[in-house]
Amino acid sequence: MTIAVTFLPRTAPSPLPPIAFIGGGNMASAIIGGLIQQGAPADAFEVVEPFEEARTKLAQSFGIVAKAEAGESLSRCAVVVWAVKPQTFADATKPVRANASQALHLSVAAGIPSDSITRWLGTERVVRAMPNTPALVGKGMTGLFARPAVASADKALVTQLLTPTGELIWVDAEPALDAVTAMSGSGPAYVFYFIEAMTEAGVEMGLTPDQAQRLAIGTFTGASALAHSATEPPSVLRERVTSKGGTTYAAITSLQGADVKAQFKTAIRAAQKRAAELGEEFGRG
Repeated sequence: MTIAVTFLPRTAPSPLPPIAFIGGGNMASAIIGGLIQQGAPADAFEVVEPFEEARTKLAQSFGIVAKAEAGESLSRCAVVVWAVKPQTFADATKPVRANASQALHLSVAAGIPSDSITRWLGTERVVRAMPNTPALVGKGMTGLFARPAVASADKALVTQLLTPTGELIWVDAEPALDAVTAMSGSGPAYVFYFIEAMTEAGVEMGLTPDQAQRLAIGTFTGASALAHSATEPPSVLRERVTSKGGTTYAAITSLQGADVKAQFKTAIRAAQKRAAELGEEFGRG
């Protein structure tokens, strides 16, 4: 399957309309925090969060008084951001639907297809987003899909909401979000896995844990920055530091002998398959 993506340029932020968040956990906090840093006032947000600990954190971090249950105050909001767990999404829509019929709905819940969201909320103005955890430090990667009823102005508003979390791409086909989930949604865990392995190897070779971890993280940070700024593909960058008979050559040859690339691709496809399964499992409600 060919996946078409569109990278949208960043523009100067304009005043935001009131925004509701159903769920006030880490991802909601990342979006809210980024918008507040750009000048959005705390009273621009309506947050529904059933857990008292999370409500307290929102109050301490942003001065937002979150509510335990959805109510009529949601009707003032132009956008509703769904930051709930997939298994609770269907039930969470029931008290919201009557008070948010005119809003644009943005889901950051993994796996739930837009057909289900449309059915639960009674609106076609639905955008799905697949962010990842580096959004918490403004370095996230988010894939987005909009249903046909979503206007260009709606997409621009979603872009404004999510730009503070990092980079965005729009995909033309909703199944492509399963690939986004497998690559960037789950991807930070892959990076952490390799950092963990590099750190352990460094310690085994005589470095201190702190030294090994700093070297591993710094190497990933630097290599990622270089790949991001380079005009050549990663394969060329790799070849440039892989002199035949040298140390890098020895390592790459070992990886190739163990078929690591093929195994890694198989793992990513497993994540894609599971993303599709989650959509089928939790989208039936």
